This record gives sequence, structure tokens and C-alpha cells, in this order.
Amino acid sequence: MSHFNKTEQDDWMTVYLKYLLFVFNFFFWVGGAAVMAVGIWTLVEKSDYLNILASSTFAVSACILIFAGGLVMITGFLGFCAIIREQRSCLSAYFSMLLLIFLIELVAGVLAYVYYQRLSQVLKQHLTRTLTENYALPGKTHITHSVDRLQQEFKCCGSNSSDDWQHSIYILSVESSGRVVPDSCCKTVTFKCGKRDHPSNIYKVEGGCITKLEQFLADHLLIMGAVGIGVACLQSCGMIFTCCLHRRIKMNSY
Repeated sequence: MSHFNKTEQDDWMTVYLKYLLFVFNFFFWVGGAAVMAVGIWTLVEKSDYLNILASSTFAVSACILIFAGGLVMITGFLGFCAIIREQRSCLSAYFSMLLLIFLIELVAGVLAYVYYQRLSQVLKQHLTRTLTENYALPGKTHITHSVDRLQQEFKCCGSNSSDDWQHSIYILSVESSGRVVPDSCCKTVTFKCGKRDHPSNIYKVEGGCITKLEQFLADHLLIMGAVGIGVACLQSCGMIFTCCLHRRIKMNSY
């Protein structure tokens, strides 16, 4: 009688663990979709800003998130199969995939943290040079478009201030047609509106575009980090549930 009760209790524990792992796997799959969505959004929607960054660390972190998110979704399907079939080999493969994804997200998190620490220095070193040496030059159309979008969306002008444009190759050339700043600095963009740099005509923002872009990237890195940490916490629970279920199935097989 006691052996029957023990067997019944073991079966109940197995079913309980299966349901726990099934619920975890669902949220894990949704988390993977969220991670991939954040990575894709970063590369597609904010690709213009990535063009004016000298370092590719930010873009690499986004690519890693996309890869990890896709791997999470594939692993989620593997997890459902492992739970339904109750095969130890499937559960072992599922655990290995969870561990691999955890390590990938850890690498992405470290890259994001390192870039966050160097963010201000990187922007100060390269944004001014990008604006003054690459804007509106032949073969630099993507950078020109990125700078124009940056100044219009963030309502700023120049790297530190609008005075930065006085040293621009474009502004000093005949192609500028007498402009003192690009037209994208204007509050209302019209053809050759950049000929007048009065505060009533152009954006005069304290700290220039560097301050605005730095804040944007910092906030975005926090979003990437928060999503990654959330999924990583889920993975820790999932690995524990997987080990418990694997052990329970092994015990029931004897």
C-alpha cells in the first residue's frame, strides 16, 4: 500500500513539474520573441544612428540579441517536444540549449555594459569629426542622411553646438551656397534655410547633439539590458525545472 502511494506521489510530482516547465517554456518563448524584436528594432528603426558611431559594439550587441531571440524561439519548440515526450535525451538537449543561450546573452550584456561605460568618450571623439569631415561629401550619402535625421529628430544642431559647423568641409565649400549650417538644423526646413543661424531659425540646444544622442543610446542600452536580464532570469528557473523533471523521469524509469 505504501509502495502504491509512493508511486502515485511520484507520478503527481512528475505531472506537476511538467506543468511548471510547460508554463515556463511559454513565457520563455514569448521572452525570446521580445529579445529578437528589440534587436531587430534597433537595427532597422535606429540604423541611421548606428551609421554615425565609430564603434560597432552597439550594432553587434543588437545582432547577438536577434540571434539569441531566434535561438530561444527554436529552443521553445524543442522544450514543448521534450515535455510532451518525457524523453531524457530531449530534456538534456533542451537544458544544453538553455545554457548556450544564457552564455550568449551574457556576452551581449557584457558588450552593452562596456559600450555604456565608453559611450560619452566615443561620441565626443567621433561625432564632431563625422559632422565636419564626412557630411555631404561624395560617397557619404548614408552619413549625411543620418546626421540630417539626427538633427531633425532630436531638434539639435552640431555636435556640441551649431558653431561646430564653422569647421565643416561642406560649409566651407562652394556646394554649401553660403549656408552657415545645414538645412536640417532649421526649425522649419526649407531650401537654403541654413544661411541664417539665428536662434529663431535654428535649434540652439545646450550640449548639442552629443547630449541628445548619448541619452538616447543610454536609454536604449538599458532597454536591451532589461529584456536580456529578464529572459536570463527565466532561463535560470527553466534550467532548474528541467533538471528536476529529468531526475524525476530517471527515477520513475527504474
